[in-house]
Amino acid sequence: MLDVRGLCKIFPAPKRKKGAPVMDKDPREEGKLFHAVRDVNFTCRDGEILGLLGVNGAGKTTTLRMLATALKPSRGTATLDGVDVVKNPLEVRRRIGFLSGSTGVYGRLTPEEMVTYYGKLHGMDAAKTKQRMNEIFALLDMETFRNKRCDNLSTGMKQKVSIARTLIHDPQVLFFDEPTAGLDVISSRTIVDFIRRCRDLGKTVVFSTHFMSEVERLCDRTVIIHEGRTFFDGSVDELREQTNQENVDEAFLTLVGGNK
Repeated sequence: MLDVRGLCKIFPAPKRKKGAPVMDKDPREEGKLFHAVRDVNFTCRDGEILGLLGVNGAGKTTTLRMLATALKPSRGTATLDGVDVVKNPLEVRRRIGFLSGSTGVYGRLTPEEMVTYYGKLHGMDAAKTKQRMNEIFALLDMETFRNKRCDNLSTGMKQKVSIARTLIHDPQVLFFDEPTAGLDVISSRTIVDFIRRCRDLGKTVVFSTHFMSEVERLCDRTVIIHEGRTFFDGSVDELREQTNQENVDEAFLTLVGGNK
């Protein structure tokens, strides 16, 4: 289970160039500080997919990077099965997998070479890595290109390689940050189906996306972050009911539209 309480991240405010026109000030900017994440709270249980929603710049990716230990929170706490992301980051990394739409691959390596390398990074022996890799490759239909150099793969193929890299050590908690961005319909469907399978296996899944159709198909609960704060936490049906909108796109816009 993932538990997030009062999570905040503060950066130095960007310096303005001398003579540059004064634009509308970002409400998260206060003096010399920029509050990328102000106060985020949610819980995601085992066997649950939580959809993390928000407009660009709302604080979603910063939140996920803190949970993945890539950034240290300025304030607040987050625990994975009781393990604190700040106090024990190495143990947290053993328990998580993190994937974004911009996750890179090593172009000169094949998918098999790359995933084997990450298995070694996680301390897995060769036999276990091979067994786990074969299972993932079969599930994601990667057999036909497992020995091709990543430089020669399509965007969808590369994203499958990134998923295999993310899952090789069988993590319990998974973070997917817009994993279908830029993919075709078939590749997107494969990844959405795979995320659903992770939930069915009892994984804890946090899924960030801009596609409301994916939210409706996948998410047990949704958390909307707006201007760095938790703005909504509930089911898709509760979002519809609160905004009196049947269409999820309209429900989202109704909720955040008057608070920009």
